[in-house]
Amino acid sequence: MKTSRQPKLFLPALATSLLLLTSYLFISYTPRASTKPNIIYIYADDMGYAELGCYGQQKIRTPNLDQIAREGMRFTQHYTSMPVCAPARCMLLTGKHGGHSYIRGNYEMGGFPDSLEGGQMPLYPGAFTIGRMLQQSGYTTACIGKWGLGMANTTGNPNEQGFDYFYGYLDQKQAHNFYPTHLWENGKPDKLNNPVIDVHRKLTPETATPEAFAYYRGKEYAIDKMAQKAQAFVREHKNSPFFLYLPFTVPHASLQAPEAAVQEYVGKFGDKGTVEQPYLGQKGYASTPYPRATYAGMITYMDKQVGALMQLLKELKLDENTIVMFSSDNGATFNGGVEAAYFNSVGKLRGLKMDVYEGGIREPMLARWPGKIKAGQVTDHVSVQFDLLATLAELVSYKQPVKTDGISFLPTLLGQSVSQKKHAYIYWEYPEKGGQLAIRLGNWKAVKTGIRKNRKGPWEVYDLSNDEGETTNVAAQHPDLITQFDAIVAREHIPAHINEWEIIAPKLAATSNQ
Repeated sequence: MKTSRQPKLFLPALATSLLLLTSYLFISYTPRASTKPNIIYIYADDMGYAELGCYGQQKIRTPNLDQIAREGMRFTQHYTSMPVCAPARCMLLTGKHGGHSYIRGNYEMGGFPDSLEGGQMPLYPGAFTIGRMLQQSGYTTACIGKWGLGMANTTGNPNEQGFDYFYGYLDQKQAHNFYPTHLWENGKPDKLNNPVIDVHRKLTPETATPEAFAYYRGKEYAIDKMAQKAQAFVREHKNSPFFLYLPFTVPHASLQAPEAAVQEYVGKFGDKGTVEQPYLGQKGYASTPYPRATYAGMITYMDKQVGALMQLLKELKLDENTIVMFSSDNGATFNGGVEAAYFNSVGKLRGLKMDVYEGGIREPMLARWPGKIKAGQVTDHVSVQFDLLATLAELVSYKQPVKTDGISFLPTLLGQSVSQKKHAYIYWEYPEKGGQLAIRLGNWKAVKTGIRKNRKGPWEVYDLSNDEGETTNVAAQHPDLITQFDAIVAREHIPAHINEWEIIAPKLAATSNQ
């Protein structure tokens, strides 16, 4: 995480107007049944493309999510809008890509201790979010989980950004600890029965005793609290249309899980007959005697909460009138004791979280709606999470023009692929990790890294039709594509409202310290 600092405003007088310059489409609508479907969107945190059984995972059990795939549709070419937490969430909710979005990076306010809790860059007042659109369409809306778009005392307050109810973490830094002292409920702290835990306290081989490891486990697990609140919300609003945005914090480090969840995997992941080695915090986050078992246990534990929620829908007879979707904010992480290579977390893809290579941005995506989405479907429709706003606008027949960079994938969900519009290209602009760009144009994928040091640096070009692992750069053989990629950047970029995120045309670079 970056250290706290004050924003350096970039052309503040134009900041608001620039937000209005995004490309947009006018959603076309077809009349639908008068009974509005309930909508549940479950969002994992740092889950790799291949960490579910239905995507080929061999070591981690995810039976409930696999069942959703069997009973619905599985996407094979679905992308996050950005390979890191806060901007991915902003773009998901506002339908904008990285060249247009108000939030483009993890801009940190405050610090790690409770006394310094400050959250991330807040959304601007009155942002048009999925929650706001669905409120206007007669839905009761809830966000339960990780927000990351501003604290309750800022313009980013989820209750002011389209959500009638909020419960969970407002500050992503607090979400590094699965046993926090508090979560937030509609702007007020909900105290939990946990001690203060510094998850960044490291151990040494000499201090790594059972008692020392026990320090990182409290009494009330955040995922349990989220699951309980989610079920309560569904029960309370079973008689009217609801939207539940459920951004769980699994499997984002820290590696922390209830003992029973870890024990399901203890003894299964040693190397060549040995027990697995403890993690002592060398790469940040909580120490644990069983890092692999804990990681797998966290994912399976979340899967069980998903299964309980699906069972509740059946008990309440809401099953056939509820569309359930599942995805993740970015690829598997590289720190905190997580071993992405061991679990083959991104399959054959290249890159991890914070990379615009496929492993950092291609995500699992499942959708289930009995009677509407045919069971057992697999689609290679190329889609991206900023498509969700357009998709739900069409789903609920929203009557106003919607400004978005997305394209509705509802025709694909409903088996009407002949009428499915496609992206001419998908654009990623990521200002962190040296500054990165990516463009998918058909089966061509362009990547540019190290932009902060060299904005004129070369493009890498990959043919995803036969090189999904992005192993062979064919840029030299396709100079015509380079011209197209440069033109797309020029077309899709608008200046960021703070200079730290401006990697294409940083006009204030010479005065950035003022």
